[in-house]
Amino acid sequence: MRAVDALFDAYLLDMDGTVYLGDALLPGVAAFLGRVERSGRRRAFTTNNTTKTRAEYAAKLRGLGLTAEPGDIVTSGSLTAAWIRRHRPGARCFVLGEPPLLAEFAQAGIALTKDPAEVTLVVTSYDRTFAYWKLQTAFDALRGRPEVGFIATHPDAYCPFPGGQGEPDAAAVTAAVAACTGRRCEAVIGKPSAAMAVTACAGLGVAVGRTLLVGDRLATDIAAGRAAGTPTALVLTGDTSLEDLAAAPDDALPDYAVASLDDLA
Repeated sequence: MRAVDALFDAYLLDMDGTVYLGDALLPGVAAFLGRVERSGRRRAFTTNNTTKTRAEYAAKLRGLGLTAEPGDIVTSGSLTAAWIRRHRPGARCFVLGEPPLLAEFAQAGIALTKDPAEVTLVVTSYDRTFAYWKLQTAFDALRGRPEVGFIATHPDAYCPFPGGQGEPDAAAVTAAVAACTGRRCEAVIGKPSAAMAVTACAGLGVAVGRTLLVGDRLATDIAAGRAAGTPTALVLTGDTSLEDLAAAPDDALPDYAVASLDDLA
């Protein structure tokens, strides 16, 4: 593993598997973030997981003893809401997602509807409330109506759990809608797209080249950093093992690899 041998102006931290695992803070995180804050450097937290609002994630981080406000966090849900306002203003969305994602959209002023005749954009996401009526609504909105858009908040196939395999994530819901409608998802907003890192850096007022993106997944976190042009560091506290890292192709490798955030302190 290559240790981090440079200082950066800001740090973008994935949360689950990097900062915490389940409901437990990972070793060294508090010490690392304390040093970042005392040095006057900036930090933000990122996640593809849409099952909490930014306010709920901030509350979780504070409950773990960290300093955090909703503005410190970028989720694929908040990013998708911003994308809709920019690229599909006035869209009337049917969202296959959980209440926190609906709340993020409503807070952003995005119109929500369950009436297929009113829908102009179908949005798929991580949805543990997925039911047949949702699939039927998406089918009715999209089938034979090419003017209706179809996007996804993020591409994760599964959400890992501590000590377990996890559960199906957004990719499964997206695939179900695509399979029955014959429609292809037009845009996937969250990591590994560059948008999350670029948006977070803009919010911090820091150049992407002076920001270190830290995460535990090669295919989302590290790929997102590479796409955005940020240096990247992989931690081995979450989804990726040392064996996975050794087997990865050169174009998927991070700039740095460390056992945990403790090694960045």
